[in-house]
Amino acid sequence: MSTSYKPAIHFNAVDFSYGKTTILKDITGSFPKGKITTLVGPSGAGKTTLLKLCNGLLSAQTGEVYIKDQPIESYGPVELRRLVGIALQSAPMVTGTVYENLNLPLDLQGKSLSKAEAYELLEDVGLEEELLERKVKDLSGGQRQKVSIARTLVNKPEILLLDEITSSLDRTSLREIEELIVKINRQYDVTIIWITHNLQQAVEIGDYTWVMMDGEVVETGESELLNDPVNDKVKRFVRGEAE
Repeated sequence: MSTSYKPAIHFNAVDFSYGKTTILKDITGSFPKGKITTLVGPSGAGKTTLLKLCNGLLSAQTGEVYIKDQPIESYGPVELRRLVGIALQSAPMVTGTVYENLNLPLDLQGKSLSKAEAYELLEDVGLEEELLERKVKDLSGGQRQKVSIARTLVNKPEILLLDEITSSLDRTSLREIEELIVKINRQYDVTIIWITHNLQQAVEIGDYTWVMMDGEVVETGESELLNDPVNDKVKRFVRGEAE
């Protein structure tokens, strides 16, 4: 991977285990600031665990995680959540309206989102203003995912973590979300770290890619590496032989 970019997040010899089960082994590497890095690999490779280490949902047992060149432990929980946002495949929502969901991050801080700010967020993610007072249970899957992403933008994060956010969407919604993420990356200079099982998506959307297998990073580089990988395991994986 190119060293010409400043790291947004850096891992140094990070290990993580659940009980006696090792999930991550000796993870070392950087996610470049302002770029889209995709994480790919078989199920159970440790990708989601790695993502959770990036915003403090989990803590490394050995090794160090740095956010903007500072140890992750130097950030308070609220500060870290503002800096590093996360959107999940399930797009979890609280019962109520779109506005109530967008307002949630500020509500937890004893603040509130103005209607003007809420309308601006909807516009940013390509949703109509009229949806603001709609119940989230009445939204389509694509609309829910856009609201989930808009909610992560309330705190204006510098880094956005995405976990399989398009895997359950129809093709049209998938393309809309892809375009939205590229827009967020380019327009707001937000660093994106995106777990995806869609290798075509990883190549088309990613600037860089990490390939993970059995808790290890086995190959990294510009995302085109998936078209011509060097590692034999990765070659088998992209041919569909490693699942």
